[in-house]
Amino acid sequence: MSTKPAPSKKKSGSGNATFYIGAAIAVVVGVAAVIAITMSGSSDDAATGDIQNFGTVTVAGEPLPVNTGAADDPAIGMTAPVLTGEGFTGNVVTTAPGFPTLLIYLAHWCPNCQAEVPKLVSWYESGGVPSELDVIAVATQVDPTLPNFPPSQWLTREGFPKNWPVMLDDAKGTAANAMGADGWPYFVLLDADGKVMVRRSGQIDPEELTSIIGTALGLSS
Repeated sequence: MSTKPAPSKKKSGSGNATFYIGAAIAVVVGVAAVIAITMSGSSDDAATGDIQNFGTVTVAGEPLPVNTGAADDPAIGMTAPVLTGEGFTGNVVTTAPGFPTLLIYLAHWCPNCQAEVPKLVSWYESGGVPSELDVIAVATQVDPTLPNFPPSQWLTREGFPKNWPVMLDDAKGTAANAMGADGWPYFVLLDADGKVMVRRSGQIDPEELTSIIGTALGLSS
Protein backbone atom coordinates (compact mmCIF):
# COMPACT_ATOMS: atom_id res chain seq x y z
CA MET A 1 0.00 0.00 0.00
CA SER A 2 1.50 3.36 -1.00
CA THR A 3 0.54 6.92 -0.30
CA LYS A 4 1.48 9.62 -2.74
CA PRO A 5 3.18 12.62 -1.11
CA ALA A 6 1.51 16.00 -1.52
CA PRO A 7 3.02 17.99 -4.42
CA SER A 8 5.36 20.82 -3.42
CA LYS A 9 4.26 24.40 -4.06
CA LYS A 10 5.96 26.24 -6.93
CA LYS A 11 7.10 29.85 -6.67
CA SER A 12 5.30 32.44 -8.81
CA GLY A 13 6.62 33.66 -12.14
CA SER A 14 8.02 37.08 -12.91
CA GLY A 15 4.72 38.93 -13.40
CA ASN A 16 1.80 39.54 -11.04
CA ALA A 17 -0.71 38.48 -13.70
CA THR A 18 1.03 35.14 -14.12
CA PHE A 19 1.08 34.69 -10.35
CA TYR A 20 -2.64 35.34 -9.87
CA ILE A 21 -3.67 33.18 -12.83
CA GLY A 22 -1.47 30.36 -11.57
CA ALA A 23 -2.84 30.71 -8.05
CA ALA A 24 -6.42 30.58 -9.31
CA ILE A 25 -5.75 27.43 -11.31
CA ALA A 26 -4.06 25.85 -8.32
CA VAL A 27 -7.09 26.56 -6.13
CA VAL A 28 -9.49 25.06 -8.67
CA VAL A 29 -7.33 21.95 -9.10
CA GLY A 30 -6.93 21.62 -5.35
CA VAL A 31 -10.67 21.81 -4.72
CA ALA A 32 -11.32 19.26 -7.46
CA ALA A 33 -8.75 16.91 -5.94
CA VAL A 34 -10.32 17.18 -2.49
CA ILE A 35 -13.76 16.46 -3.93
CA ALA A 36 -12.44 13.44 -5.84
CA ILE A 37 -10.69 12.01 -2.77
CA THR A 38 -13.74 12.60 -0.59
CA MET A 39 -16.05 10.91 -3.06
CA SER A 40 -13.77 7.89 -3.50
CA GLY A 41 -13.32 7.61 0.25
CA SER A 42 -17.06 7.24 0.71
CA SER A 43 -17.09 3.97 -1.24
CA ASP A 44 -15.50 0.68 -0.32
CA ASP A 45 -11.75 0.16 -0.01
CA ALA A 46 -11.48 -1.39 -3.46
CA ALA A 47 -12.45 1.91 -5.05
CA THR A 48 -9.53 3.74 -3.44
CA GLY A 49 -6.97 1.15 -4.52
CA ASP A 50 -6.34 0.09 -0.92
CA ILE A 51 -6.95 -3.62 -1.48
CA GLN A 52 -3.87 -5.84 -1.30
CA ASN A 53 -3.56 -9.49 -2.28
CA PHE A 54 -0.17 -10.30 -0.80
CA GLY A 55 0.82 -10.15 2.85
CA THR A 56 3.48 -10.91 5.41
CA VAL A 57 3.08 -13.67 7.97
CA THR A 58 4.87 -14.30 11.27
CA VAL A 59 4.79 -17.62 13.08
CA ALA A 60 5.09 -17.98 16.86
CA GLY A 61 5.68 -21.60 17.85
CA GLU A 62 6.77 -24.80 16.20
CA PRO A 63 5.26 -25.70 12.80
CA LEU A 64 3.01 -28.75 12.66
CA PRO A 65 4.12 -31.86 10.79
CA VAL A 66 2.85 -32.20 7.24
CA ASN A 67 -0.62 -33.71 7.12
CA THR A 68 -0.67 -37.14 5.48
CA GLY A 69 -4.37 -37.78 5.83
CA ALA A 70 -3.75 -40.65 8.23
CA ALA A 71 -6.35 -41.41 10.88
CA ASP A 72 -3.67 -41.19 13.56
CA ASP A 73 -2.55 -37.68 12.63
CA PRO A 74 0.38 -36.90 14.96
CA ALA A 75 -0.62 -33.23 15.06
CA ILE A 76 -3.83 -33.97 16.95
CA GLY A 77 -3.47 -32.57 20.47
CA MET A 78 -0.42 -30.50 19.56
CA THR A 79 -0.41 -26.77 20.23
CA ALA A 80 -0.59 -25.05 16.87
CA PRO A 81 1.73 -22.14 16.12
CA VAL A 82 0.11 -18.72 16.27
CA LEU A 83 -0.05 -16.96 12.92
CA THR A 84 -0.19 -13.20 12.58
CA GLY A 85 -0.69 -11.64 9.18
CA GLU A 86 -2.55 -9.08 7.13
CA GLY A 87 -5.96 -8.91 5.56
CA PHE A 88 -7.00 -7.42 2.22
CA THR A 89 -7.07 -3.89 3.68
CA GLY A 90 -3.89 -4.23 5.71
CA ASN A 91 -5.81 -5.12 8.87
CA VAL A 92 -4.14 -7.45 11.36
CA VAL A 93 -5.41 -11.04 11.43
CA THR A 94 -4.21 -13.49 14.08
CA THR A 95 -4.98 -17.07 15.09
CA ALA A 96 -4.23 -16.44 18.78
CA PRO A 97 -6.07 -18.83 21.16
CA GLY A 98 -9.18 -17.80 23.04
CA PHE A 99 -12.01 -19.39 21.08
CA PRO A 100 -12.43 -22.58 19.06
CA THR A 101 -11.26 -21.65 15.57
CA LEU A 102 -11.58 -23.15 12.12
CA LEU A 103 -8.83 -22.18 9.66
CA ILE A 104 -9.77 -22.58 6.00
CA TYR A 105 -6.95 -22.39 3.45
CA LEU A 106 -8.05 -21.42 -0.06
CA ALA A 107 -6.11 -20.98 -3.32
CA HIS A 108 -7.80 -18.77 -5.91
CA TRP A 109 -6.73 -20.96 -8.86
CA CYS A 110 -7.79 -24.27 -7.27
CA PRO A 111 -10.99 -25.77 -8.79
CA ASN A 112 -11.77 -27.59 -5.53
CA CYS A 113 -11.49 -24.32 -3.62
CA GLN A 114 -13.72 -22.58 -6.14
CA ALA A 115 -16.31 -25.33 -5.60
CA GLU A 116 -15.93 -25.18 -1.82
CA VAL A 117 -16.44 -21.44 -1.33
CA PRO A 118 -20.16 -21.47 -2.32
CA LYS A 119 -20.64 -24.35 0.14
CA LEU A 120 -19.02 -22.30 2.88
CA VAL A 121 -21.25 -19.33 2.03
CA SER A 122 -24.30 -21.63 2.17
CA TRP A 123 -23.07 -23.04 5.50
CA TYR A 124 -22.92 -19.54 6.92
CA GLU A 125 -26.19 -18.29 5.45
CA SER A 126 -28.11 -21.38 6.60
CA GLY A 127 -27.03 -20.83 10.20
CA GLY A 128 -25.01 -24.04 10.28
CA VAL A 129 -21.88 -22.42 11.73
CA PRO A 130 -21.73 -23.03 15.51
CA SER A 131 -22.06 -19.72 17.33
CA GLU A 132 -19.07 -20.56 19.54
CA LEU A 133 -16.77 -20.98 16.55
CA ASP A 134 -14.44 -18.41 15.00
CA VAL A 135 -13.68 -18.90 11.31
CA ILE A 136 -10.55 -17.50 9.64
CA ALA A 137 -9.79 -18.00 5.96
CA VAL A 138 -6.24 -17.95 4.59
CA ALA A 139 -5.70 -16.93 0.97
CA THR A 140 -2.65 -18.98 0.08
CA GLN A 141 -0.56 -19.75 -3.03
CA VAL A 142 -1.50 -16.38 -4.50
CA ASP A 143 -0.15 -16.07 -8.04
CA PRO A 144 -1.16 -13.29 -10.47
CA THR A 145 -0.24 -15.51 -13.44
CA LEU A 146 -2.81 -18.15 -12.51
CA PRO A 147 -6.60 -18.11 -13.09
CA ASN A 148 -9.13 -16.37 -10.88
CA PHE A 149 -6.70 -13.75 -9.58
CA PRO A 150 -7.03 -11.69 -7.43
CA PRO A 151 -8.46 -13.58 -4.46
CA SER A 152 -10.03 -10.41 -3.04
CA GLN A 153 -12.30 -10.06 -6.06
CA TRP A 154 -13.03 -13.78 -6.17
CA LEU A 155 -14.20 -13.97 -2.55
CA THR A 156 -16.17 -10.74 -2.85
CA ARG A 157 -17.86 -12.00 -5.99
CA GLU A 158 -18.84 -15.23 -4.23
CA GLY A 159 -20.32 -13.35 -1.26
CA PHE A 160 -17.78 -14.74 1.22
CA PRO A 161 -19.00 -13.94 4.76
CA LYS A 162 -17.82 -10.45 5.70
CA ASN A 163 -17.33 -11.34 9.36
CA TRP A 164 -14.83 -14.10 8.51
CA PRO A 165 -11.37 -12.51 8.50
CA VAL A 166 -9.12 -13.42 5.58
CA MET A 167 -5.37 -13.64 6.15
CA LEU A 168 -3.04 -13.29 3.18
CA ASP A 169 -0.26 -15.86 3.00
CA ASP A 170 3.14 -14.78 1.74
CA ALA A 171 4.95 -15.95 -1.39
CA LYS A 172 6.70 -18.72 0.54
CA GLY A 173 3.45 -20.19 1.85
CA THR A 174 4.50 -19.55 5.45
CA ALA A 175 0.97 -19.73 6.87
CA ALA A 176 0.23 -22.96 4.99
CA ASN A 177 3.52 -24.63 5.87
CA ALA A 178 3.14 -23.76 9.55
CA MET A 179 -0.05 -25.82 9.72
CA GLY A 180 1.31 -28.70 7.61
CA ALA A 181 -1.00 -28.13 4.64
CA ASP A 182 -0.98 -30.89 2.03
CA GLY A 183 -3.66 -29.70 -0.41
CA TRP A 184 -6.44 -27.20 -1.05
CA PRO A 185 -8.86 -26.48 0.40
CA TYR A 186 -7.32 -27.27 3.76
CA PHE A 187 -9.08 -27.20 7.11
CA VAL A 188 -7.54 -26.98 10.58
CA LEU A 189 -9.78 -27.03 13.65
CA LEU A 190 -8.30 -25.65 16.87
CA ASP A 191 -9.82 -25.69 20.34
CA ALA A 192 -9.95 -22.62 22.58
CA ASP A 193 -6.43 -23.36 23.83
CA GLY A 194 -5.02 -23.50 20.32
CA LYS A 195 -4.62 -27.28 20.24
CA VAL A 196 -5.22 -29.17 16.99
CA MET A 197 -8.44 -31.16 16.92
CA VAL A 198 -8.86 -31.91 13.20
CA ARG A 199 -6.83 -31.46 10.00
CA ARG A 200 -8.28 -32.31 6.64
CA SER A 201 -7.80 -31.39 2.99
CA GLY A 202 -10.34 -31.54 0.17
CA GLN A 203 -13.94 -30.47 -0.25
CA ILE A 204 -16.32 -30.87 2.69
CA ASP A 205 -20.10 -30.50 2.52
CA PRO A 206 -21.65 -28.15 5.11
CA GLU A 207 -23.50 -30.94 6.92
CA GLU A 208 -20.33 -32.98 7.28
CA LEU A 209 -18.35 -29.92 8.37
CA THR A 210 -20.87 -29.20 11.11
CA SER A 211 -20.73 -32.84 12.23
CA ILE A 212 -16.91 -32.88 12.29
CA ILE A 213 -16.78 -29.74 14.41
CA GLY A 214 -19.55 -30.86 16.74
CA THR A 215 -17.91 -34.23 17.34
CA ALA A 216 -14.45 -32.79 17.91
CA LEU A 217 -15.41 -29.91 20.16
CA GLY A 218 -18.81 -30.87 21.49
CA LEU A 219 -20.26 -27.56 20.30
CA SER A 220 -23.92 -26.85 19.80
CA SER A 221 -24.90 -25.68 16.33
